[in-house]
Amino acid sequence: MTKPLRIAALALALAFLLFAPLGFKRYGLYILSQWAVMTIAAMGLNLTLGYAGQVSLAQGAFVGVGAYSAAILTTHGWPFAAALLLAVALGFVIGWLLGYPALRVQHHYLAFVTLAFSTLAFLVFRNEAWLTHGSDGIDGVPRPVIFGLSTKPHLYFYYLCLFALLCVSGAMLGLLRSPWGRAFVALRENPLRALSLGVDTRRYTLMAFALGSALGALSGALYAPLVGLVEPAAFTLSLSLNLLMMVIVGGSGYFLGPFLGALISVLLPEWLRALDSYYLIVYALMVMALLIYSPSGLIGAVEKRLAGRRAKRASDARARLSATLDAR
Repeated sequence: MTKPLRIAALALALAFLLFAPLGFKRYGLYILSQWAVMTIAAMGLNLTLGYAGQVSLAQGAFVGVGAYSAAILTTHGWPFAAALLLAVALGFVIGWLLGYPALRVQHHYLAFVTLAFSTLAFLVFRNEAWLTHGSDGIDGVPRPVIFGLSTKPHLYFYYLCLFALLCVSGAMLGLLRSPWGRAFVALRENPLRALSLGVDTRRYTLMAFALGSALGALSGALYAPLVGLVEPAAFTLSLSLNLLMMVIVGGSGYFLGPFLGALISVLLPEWLRALDSYYLIVYALMVMALLIYSPSGLIGAVEKRLAGRRAKRASDARARLSATLDAR
């Protein structure tokens, strides 16, 4: 896809996200807000897994950390901005600490470490009732007031989520195009070669976990006022697996992968609910078929097809040039 076409597609997508929701009802705005919030969490996991190559099954737990931090603080009178910053900082610190096992173990061993953390976080959410209200959760999480404007109307809160997504996207794009982004990719491709080239693999491994976890906490801080109720059942292992599926289905290691993966994960089940109790089966079969057909995800399938077309055009051009030279 040429650069003008990419710019046009981006402009159309942004125009849709800005103006189409004006005609949506309450549930439609909720679904779009949920897509924006889950995309932020998936972008964090894509940084950790897709770019740095570090397996994590704890992203859902960090969404829970951010959600509970924002819920506890805002229900006790803290301004949302302060609660948001504290939630992100807490996610960053815990993610940095969780990255230390990644310095010693890799692949499925690391997956088990992060799985253990996810289980531990769920037990804290459920059992520490003095802080989290246990299984009842924290109800009545208020929507923030931004510059005197309440985001209690669903449309206004959607725009807040969209603004956060755009800010995170811009920061992520800048990070990936910087030397940090190239170092993350080098860490994913071959850690020993990256180390031999002078890349501080220890620091970048820890930073990959910390930044990815901070984005998960940011997502959770937005999720809390979106739903108004923060309870342990929302942050089980299934959420981490769902976020992992978003990254893989969209395209791990591709910038737009989390956007597309979250769109499918959030919207496709809603479209299939007309099938009643069978919609989860159909949804699972469609995801399995997609991963069998294209293990690199939807973006990877498009890239592969475009690369094939470019190769074919180059081959045809060489053949025409060879025929012209032979004719001379």
